[in-house]
Amino acid sequence: MTDDPWRATLDGVVIACRLTPRGGRDSIDGVARLADGSSVLKARVSAAPTDGNANDALTHLLAQELRIPPRDITLVSGATSRIKRLLIKGDAHAVAAALERIGGAAK
Repeated sequence: MTDDPWRATLDGVVIACRLTPRGGRDSIDGVARLADGSSVLKARVSAAPTDGNANDALTHLLAQELRIPPRDITLVSGATSRIKRLLIKGDAHAVAAALERIGGAAK
């Protein structure tokens, strides 16, 4: 599972995500490997990266796909970067299984 862009923590799961704002639609586009060898979940949102709109859209997209409330997802780092780290609160095994479902289905 070293290729997964998420890792379990005490509070849930931290996920690395590469966000494309103004992507034309809101979707999860699978898992990608970056030049440094790390993996990220690729996501795109139609919102512009202004005033945190794209970050909010990403939070809502993940919440919808994982079937959890948006309040359970917190942006940990990367507010102004394409690569973001998000904490998804909850049972780490259940969250990881749901991420595998949405990340694997988009591959």
